[in-house]
Amino acid sequence: MLRLLADEGAGADVVSIGECRRALLAGVPAERIVMSGVGKTGAELAAALEVGIGQINVESEEELFELAALAAGSGRRARVAIRVNPDVAAGTLDGISTGRAGDKFGVPIGDVAGLYAAAQTMAGIEMVGLAVHIGSQIQTMAPFAAAYGRIAGLVRSLRAGGLAVEVVDCGGGLGIPYADEAAILPEAWASCIRAAFGGLGVRLAIEPGRWLAGPTGVLLASVVRVRRAGMVRPVVILDAAMNDLVRPAMYGAFHAILPVSAAGLMAAPERVPEYVDVAGPVCESSDMFARGRLLAPMRAGDTVAILDSGAYGSVMSSTYNARPLAAGVMTDRAAPGGFVLTRRRAGVESLWAGEMA
Repeated sequence: MLRLLADEGAGADVVSIGECRRALLAGVPAERIVMSGVGKTGAELAAALEVGIGQINVESEEELFELAALAAGSGRRARVAIRVNPDVAAGTLDGISTGRAGDKFGVPIGDVAGLYAAAQTMAGIEMVGLAVHIGSQIQTMAPFAAAYGRIAGLVRSLRAGGLAVEVVDCGGGLGIPYADEAAILPEAWASCIRAAFGGLGVRLAIEPGRWLAGPTGVLLASVVRVRRAGMVRPVVILDAAMNDLVRPAMYGAFHAILPVSAAGLMAAPERVPEYVDVAGPVCESSDMFARGRLLAPMRAGDTVAILDSGAYGSVMSSTYNARPLAAGVMTDRAAPGGFVLTRRRAGVESLWAGEMA
């Protein structure tokens, strides 16, 4: 997936040296990589400097001073933007809101001017601009407009004080419709960015990761059995679990669930839709994909698709309960059979391959 994006000219926004190395391996040039993240270690900052990363989004005063020392000590120069916390609520789930006062991300907007000015005097630091990211799965334009308006005002204020601002990293957060909710059109987002920054002559960056990846992926699962006796509602138990897709358990997030073979269901008119719970096999009560969902009655062996799993699906998966990672497959019309394997199905031996006896 990263190689496809790299071939199309996309860069990468990374939050660890592992993500950085993966992007480089996929062919993303170092100069098109931005490193964000509130907890960059000294080793990660040093590695980013060594590979010549395009921009480091600094998130605190402490990080800036550490980066300056590392850059000066290595004889390198770091291109830096300050990530601003604009104190704007994204109007999304609490766990994926990142731009409010008190959130761990970014420098409070009132502290940015002083830190920006101080950074201009530091050996090894080249200040290039500002960055902002207020959250994920945003579904109205108001939070974007508020945040970008504050950043645009900050650009003007910094320039009035004689400080150069070349870049504004607008972050991401563009939501997708998981259920029947309204979704922002990318044209509306672009219009909002243009309204805030169109007259400032800055170079812009965006990171629409979920919008690109989310709708492209599905998690395929098989029905193990359906429990009815003693249940409030029938419980459809799948062979996939929260270790494969954690968003429903972690956030209460909605993912549509569809039978793979609609034709098979149409040929069985006795299978009238009913309200069911859809659960995984992991030993946690929160291992649920849906509660009270109206679905065609499932039978053992049926296959279902859990939709919009391309973002925060595979990358957040784990081997909890000693469950090997799932295989990955990409559709490709040019490939034999119309698909290619992107990750081999792991055997149980992989679970202890790195452990010491």
